[in-house]
Amino acid sequence: MILSDKRILEEIEQGSIIIEPFKRECLGTNSYDVHLGKYLATYRSRVLDAKQHNEIDHFEIPKDGFILQPNTLYLGVTVEYTETHKHVPFLEGKSSTGRLGIDIHATAGKGDVGFCNTWTLEISVAQPVKIYAGMPIGQLIYFSVEGDIEIFYNSKGNAKYNNKTTRPVESMMWKNNF
Repeated sequence: MILSDKRILEEIEQGSIIIEPFKRECLGTNSYDVHLGKYLATYRSRVLDAKQHNEIDHFEIPKDGFILQPNTLYLGVTVEYTETHKHVPFLEGKSSTGRLGIDIHATAGKGDVGFCNTWTLEISVAQPVKIYAGMPIGQLIYFSVEGDIEIFYNSKGNAKYNNKTTRPVESMMWKNNF
């Protein structure tokens, strides 16, 4: 089941969902709007290798915006830091974002119970589009979990995205054994 606005507020009051900064006007009927942070990143190489550490270059979105180009993967980050201790968070693009031809995640829309961080976005565009820091970029929805959690994400020793950040984080696939 997806949490309603009233239920999201109850969970925030209980501390099982944390959203910082929290703005009441960003709460939808059953979602919470998140915003694009001021940092983007791109990979240094045009050819990526899943077994290697692919390094990225961070840059700040200028005040007058930045034009995203097709055929380039941009890593973005949400302004909002979130913690989810009882529910499964899903990040989806807003319909207004999609109607501009902006995809905000390639495959990583689901968080784990215990995820405590900003959200790195895998941004791609269908055509050139100008974006701005602070613009609404997506929405979080929360699902109930059936059963007890054995190990929360923030307690896993091998969790690759536990370090708190305000900048996008590159793929850590290279840390897997395959």
